[in-house]
Amino acid sequence: MSAPRPAARPPEPPTGGASGNTPPVGPHGHGDAANEANPASFTSRTEHVLGALVDGLAAALVLADVVVLLAGVVARFVLHQPLIWSDELASMLFIWLAMLGAVVALRRGEHMRMTAMVSKLPPQRRRLAEAIALYAALAFLAMVAWPAWEYASDERFITTPALDISNAWRAAALPVGVVLMGMFAVLRLFRDFDWKTSTKAFAVVATLIVAFTLGRAVFEDLGRLNLLVFFVGVVLVCVLCGIPIAFAFGLGTFGYLALTTDTALPVIIGRMDEGMSHLILLAVPLFVFLGLLIEMTGMAKAMVAFLASLLGHVKGGLSYVLVGAMYLVSGISGSKAADMAAIAPALFPEMKKRGADEGELVALLAATGAQTETVPPSLVLITIGSVTGVSIAALFTGGLLPAVILGLMLCVVVFMRNRHEDLSQVARPPWKQVMRLALVALPALALPFVIRAAVVEGVATATEVSTIGIVYAVVAGLVVYRQFDWRRLGPMLVATASLSGAILLIIGTATAMAWGLTQSGFSRWLAEAMASLPGGAPMFLAVSLVTFVVLGSVLEGIPAIVLFGPLLFPIARQLGIHEVHYAMVVVLSMGLGLFAPPLGVGYYAACAIGRVRPDAGIRPIVGYMLALLVGTIAVAAIPWLSIGFL
Repeated sequence: MSAPRPAARPPEPPTGGASGNTPPVGPHGHGDAANEANPASFTSRTEHVLGALVDGLAAALVLADVVVLLAGVVARFVLHQPLIWSDELASMLFIWLAMLGAVVALRRGEHMRMTAMVSKLPPQRRRLAEAIALYAALAFLAMVAWPAWEYASDERFITTPALDISNAWRAAALPVGVVLMGMFAVLRLFRDFDWKTSTKAFAVVATLIVAFTLGRAVFEDLGRLNLLVFFVGVVLVCVLCGIPIAFAFGLGTFGYLALTTDTALPVIIGRMDEGMSHLILLAVPLFVFLGLLIEMTGMAKAMVAFLASLLGHVKGGLSYVLVGAMYLVSGISGSKAADMAAIAPALFPEMKKRGADEGELVALLAATGAQTETVPPSLVLITIGSVTGVSIAALFTGGLLPAVILGLMLCVVVFMRNRHEDLSQVARPPWKQVMRLALVALPALALPFVIRAAVVEGVATATEVSTIGIVYAVVAGLVVYRQFDWRRLGPMLVATASLSGAILLIIGTATAMAWGLTQSGFSRWLAEAMASLPGGAPMFLAVSLVTFVVLGSVLEGIPAIVLFGPLLFPIARQLGIHEVHYAMVVVLSMGLGLFAPPLGVGYYAACAIGRVRPDAGIRPIVGYMLALLVGTIAVAAIPWLSIGFL
């Protein structure tokens, strides 16, 4: 998934405490003298000014990357004079975007984390848990600050081939990002927590760090059991306690390498840099931005209106429209949160007018999020291509039909549940109106096919085609739909940077964690264990399906892929399973876990977007999840569904 919360509305803080509201500026809420005397007010003002500066830089970097990549595309395909420096400059800007985006995400409370357990605590304990999570993140940042500086310093001796400048300009993004995240973490602690809660949280985190440090001699004697201690115990406890996933991975990896090996600690930063620097990952922020654009320009609304005119008069018609609209919009955006945020506001009001239960609505919205995980340009598919070397074009082609199969399974459930719906008050629109809506929606309907065709036919890479889509959406919004709110552009760029930074920091720390697992010999042991499963390829697929359902619910899609993709894809190839077929099984399985309550973060994102209580959708979603499971098993059992059109 990508980002599990809607970008347009800041969610509850992942590592900070309460609501993120600024405290009163003084004892009576106003007055310059009171402001000067109130440390909380000073902290809030400092956080606001520094945050505005970082937001502006991050937004500018998103825009700069779009311009640089678009210039490269135009120079190569139109002018036939390639810019040899464009990819290098885009890559340099990208690592700065990733780190500053992670800073924005920390400040806005948008780093991905699991809150199922923390949210059930009483208010006072929940605040303590939030403070502990923030101190844990701060501890990781403090631990890697000096290694990040050392890594950037070493990079000054390397010169970039095209721009002929020191690579330290690029690598400096890592220590700068770490320091800025640390500063905002400290500001959040001062702003959001009273001294008593903060002191307790500091004591808990400090005690654990000291205990692990003093236990180094014990860890040296444990051998491979350290893998369980750090990569299962530490990481799992951190995730369950609500610490953002990126920092949970980082703490487990740093602890393992620092306390059980002689590895130089700048290696951790190097692996993070390697994980975040794949140029293909530049498609992540660009497709996130494109998803926000189609909502703002009215393109998504036009598609939904056309589909509603076709099917709105049939029993369960708007539910079918929801399934179809999510499929189409997923072909433009790569972010599930952006997809759901574009569709739900356009459909939910009319569906509620017809008497639809809000729990049923949010259950179907979450189910369609899982169903469309393989629709290109899925961020998870792009990540798979980045970390496993599988062709992006093949993944994009292979992902279309499996999503259709799962969509048909959802439609069966919709039919069964709505066969007695009363539509006596719903009139069928005349064909003239349908054709008019089709004409209005045509530019929007064409965009997903333009994107797919450009990638599959080799006209543009997955990264480049996103810039083409952005230009297409801007032109369509200005010329065709005449709906382009320039005032929203800045917040959209910041939201893009935030979501992208949260995703990319996870990829970075997960890459470091995967490297640590590989160096420990775990990957070789895992390969031998999975390859020796009785039943060969079918059993391997079955075990992978169950495993990735669990991983999807706990870690979400992208970190699970980065962590286990490089380990399991070679085993699949060794067993004769086509890598595209295996990718579809993995992605659909993770989608099931990601959008299934009670742990799936995607389910709670759907509830937030639909403004529905999470408990309302738990019962209705069971039938949809069972339908998706049947569809996923069918995709696993019939390889042709994934590779028949390659």
